[in-house]
Order: sequence, then C-alpha cells, then structure tokens
Amino acid sequence: MLQVSELQKSYQVGKNRYEVLKGVSFTVEDGEFVAVMGPSGSGKTTLLNCISRYIPVDAGQIKLGRTDLAALPEEALARVRNRDLGFVFQDFLLLDGLTVQQNILLPAIIGGTISDQTEEQALNMGAVFGISHIMNKYPAEISGGEKQRTAVARALINHPQLILADEPTGNLDSKSSRAVIDSFEQARTSLLATIFMVTHDSFAASFCDRVIILRDGIVVKTLVKGNRPRIAFQDELLDTIKELGR
Repeated sequence: MLQVSELQKSYQVGKNRYEVLKGVSFTVEDGEFVAVMGPSGSGKTTLLNCISRYIPVDAGQIKLGRTDLAALPEEALARVRNRDLGFVFQDFLLLDGLTVQQNILLPAIIGGTISDQTEEQALNMGAVFGISHIMNKYPAEISGGEKQRTAVARALINHPQLILADEPTGNLDSKSSRAVIDSFEQARTSLLATIFMVTHDSFAASFCDRVIILRDGIVVKTLVKGNRPRIAFQDELLDTIKELGR
C-alpha cells in the first residue's frame, strides 16, 4: 500500500540548514490503521506533508502501490490526490456555503465524477457515520464531531487507496474525539479503508494497529497493539512519549 523509504527533508533558514526528516522508512499495509506520534518538533507534520507532496522532498521514495509520489509531476499528482488519497484535517476545512451532503460530494464534483450513484454513496456514508439527520444542514449548524465525521465521509467518497489524517481529534472534546475514531473504525470495517494518522493524542492512537514513534526526524520505535486491551496499549504509548520527553 504505502511504502516510505529513506525519506529526507530539510529547511534552509538564512545560512542555517535544519534537517527535519533523516532517512525515515516504514510501510502501511492494506486495511491498516497506523498512527505517527512523537514530541513537538519530531517531524510528524512534515512527514505527512511530504507523503501528500504538499511540500517537496530532498531524497527518498514515497510509493503508493506502484506509484512513486515523490517523482510525479504536479498535474499527475493532482489527479492522485483527488482519486487515490483522502484527507482529514484538524480544522475540518468544510465549505460554509455547502450543505453536509454537498461537502461530502466535493471531491467527486472536483474530479468530474458526480452522478446519481455518487449521490447515493454520499447518502449511504451519511448512514454509516451517523450523520443522515444533518445532510441538509450547513457547517455552522452542526457540532465539531459532526463536522469531522462529515470530513471523514468526504475523504472516502472517491474510494481512495489511503486516508491521510492530520490531528483529526485535535480540536475536539473527548466525546467528539471518540465519535471520529469510531468513524475511522467504521470506515475500515464497512469500506475497507486504510488510514495513516498523525496525532499527539494517545487516546486516538490507542485504537490503531501500530504506532510509529518519531523523535528528531527518525523512527525510534514502532509499537504494535496486537491482541492487548486498548487501555494497556494507551498506557504503553504514554510511557513511551514520557520517556522520549525526558
């Protein structure tokens, strides 16, 4: 599915060069829910922006299936972003002038694939994510959790190979955070989605199959949930982050 190999990224500020990613490598398999955690400044957001190619990389490969995203020209990359990648952002990024249903359909509208079938898919996703009752409402009329579930449905409307989620629970209370994580789990179960999430939230990460730990631009550890209870996995995540913080 996703294979990142020896990814490097640095920034030039005046005469100083700062290495942010220093040869990061990992894979995400079909149907996995994988998170990246790490202390502030570890390179989490830069990593996600490199995978989506919103910023260029210095070296390394980013393969989605057989396609090397790092080598794609901008026009081809735009098609991949619309067709093969779904995005969920911390700030929702819903359009205020569109209803919930229209926001869900937005990638299909942009891609020119809107049809009766996609409109039916949007209604089905509303049922899957528990937002059928707000499909005709506008973003200003719904809660934060409902906005984020709308964003998850929007990310899935084109049946992408991979969902990239950037701090999806960062602006939410605990109840809304759980609703969003439930939406991701429902997307895996019902829609066979593959999810790669950057988060600082150990609660959200504890629902993942694996958590990749970054520090100072390198992968220092990968934690696997396995068959353990979620709370035991969260305790390990908290202990790991505390240790890195020291």
